[in-house]
Amino acid sequence: MTDVAGVVLQVVLVGLGSPLLVGVMRQVRARLEGRAGAGIWQPWRDLRKLMRRQPITPAGTGWMFRAAPLLLPGTALVVASVVPLVTTASPLDGVADLFAVTALLTLGSVALALAGLDTGTAFGGMGASREVTVLALVEPTILLSVFALSVPAGSTNLGDIVTAAAEHPLSLISPVSLLAAVALVIVSIAETGRIPVDNPATHLELTMIHEAMTLEYAGLDLALIEWASAMRLSLLLGLLAGLFAPWGIATAGAGPLALLVAAVVIALKVTVLGGLLAASEVFMAKLRLFRIPELLAGSFLMALLAVAASYFLA
Repeated sequence: MTDVAGVVLQVVLVGLGSPLLVGVMRQVRARLEGRAGAGIWQPWRDLRKLMRRQPITPAGTGWMFRAAPLLLPGTALVVASVVPLVTTASPLDGVADLFAVTALLTLGSVALALAGLDTGTAFGGMGASREVTVLALVEPTILLSVFALSVPAGSTNLGDIVTAAAEHPLSLISPVSLLAAVALVIVSIAETGRIPVDNPATHLELTMIHEAMTLEYAGLDLALIEWASAMRLSLLLGLLAGLFAPWGIATAGAGPLALLVAAVVIALKVTVLGGLLAASEVFMAKLRLFRIPELLAGSFLMALLAVAASYFLA
């Protein structure tokens, strides 16, 4: 029952806390830019406002346009239940494989890209093509960077990787961890549409990637997409925290108090990472579109070097 409680706690924490994380990041940016900011609860107020509006389905769209707002948060919630954020002892540990988790994240991105194409608009198609271009470089890098950490653990199961890192913390002080961490940070920024890859606050047609695919959505559908985007950001930051700073995570046999402590610890870790990411965005500009593949190719190379180094240094 404790293992089930840990999974439920993870899903609740990601589902309810992700909009607050976005609010914290916006507030950090606002303070650094000399503005007061709207407060950390503003994303939840925006979602509540969108939920009260009527969703609109453009003429000529098919089932994919209607399915994408459900697939995107659905896959994010499934990933939240299997990724070791609060506990490594999960009844779903058997499916917490690196390849399965990456496939679930990819499924949500592909569904949104197909929905953008389904609208038949120029902006939707443009955003979908850019999203797939980024996706083709992001997903292999995620696989390779985490796979480099799986070599010492002897398993591609995320729970086993985090457990091995927690039991042998000195193993994280190595060139393998450094290369994998840098590569995973870069692709996490690209996957979640942050600066310098994309600007989540812009609506300029010539620069946006994610926003171009959601222009035809409204009401509850748009609320689900925005909620899913916040959850994906929390999941990737939580994965970074679990893989490279696994201290405080509950293990097998942990009691309810250990689960609560682990939940507080992962919330603090993700909030700190989100704040650092938001602070860095103040001092960076968005890259030109044709420079983004160069950045992502560099991260792929670092992940590849991390895999090679993991075998040489094993």
